[in-house]
Amino acid sequence: MSRVFVYCRVSTSLQTVDNQLQEIEAAGFKVTPQRTVTETVSGSVHALQRKGFAQLLNKLEQEDVLIVTKLDRLGRNAMDVRATVEHLTEMGVRVHCLQLGGADLTSSAGKMIMTVLVAMAEFERDLLIERTQAGQARAKAEGKISGRPSALDAEQKANVLARIAKGEAIAAIARDYKTTRQTIMRVRSAEASIPT
Repeated sequence: MSRVFVYCRVSTSLQTVDNQLQEIEAAGFKVTPQRTVTETVSGSVHALQRKGFAQLLNKLEQEDVLIVTKLDRLGRNAMDVRATVEHLTEMGVRVHCLQLGGADLTSSAGKMIMTVLVAMAEFERDLLIERTQAGQARAKAEGKISGRPSALDAEQKANVLARIAKGEAIAAIARDYKTTRQTIMRVRSAEASIPT
């Protein structure tokens, strides 16, 4: 008899897998803690390199079923998702994706649908990156400063450099300016990179 396993993933600790678990239960699958793997890891990390997914692979056996809510839970690019599904297929595990109406991704039709959808998602991601880069280039050409404002103004930076030159500890300087050690070290590095 087939056992049902669940894999849920979120990208950041600010997110939860609760919605994914509810969606799987609403689709009629019984979610048991022993057969549920959840993890917080970027979708850009290959599924086979994720700690939680690796633990899941150790539990899965031939004829088991793995449920995911969406393809992007398995990966963000077509090659990664395809490789993961092929690996599971070789193990004799069927992969069902609720986003595709519960389609078995290991079937011929499921593989075709998966390939098209993952390719479209990858295309959309690439378009987003292109638009972001174009916007950044335009802002730079217009002289707009991007990124976070500096924690220290020019006078404070000069004082920091003077204190470093006197041999004061980076941590002490950071405490005095209520900033991080990294900020003080960036000031020092920026000064060192200026040609004399």
